[in-house]
Amino acid sequence: MAQEQQQQPVAGLMAWLQRWNFIERARLERELWDAFERGEPIEQLVEDCAPGFRRDVWSTTAVRIRRIERTMRDQQQP
Repeated sequence: MAQEQQQQPVAGLMAWLQRWNFIERARLERELWDAFERGEPIEQLVEDCAPGFRRDVWSTTAVRIRRIERTMRDQQQP
């Protein structure tokens, strides 16, 4: 019984952290998308970024942006 009571707050905390992580990841992805839309060199932004969560998110987002960019370019060509 005592162990079940201890697990409930931990489960609630984990759910909160997962939600916060999702929101923070979305915010960071949007930052890089905005930079891309302004024409900034996104790979350089990723390289200049300090190691950590932001760099991890930006690294995966930069790959996704370039893949979408290629797909859109290929679709426009006859």
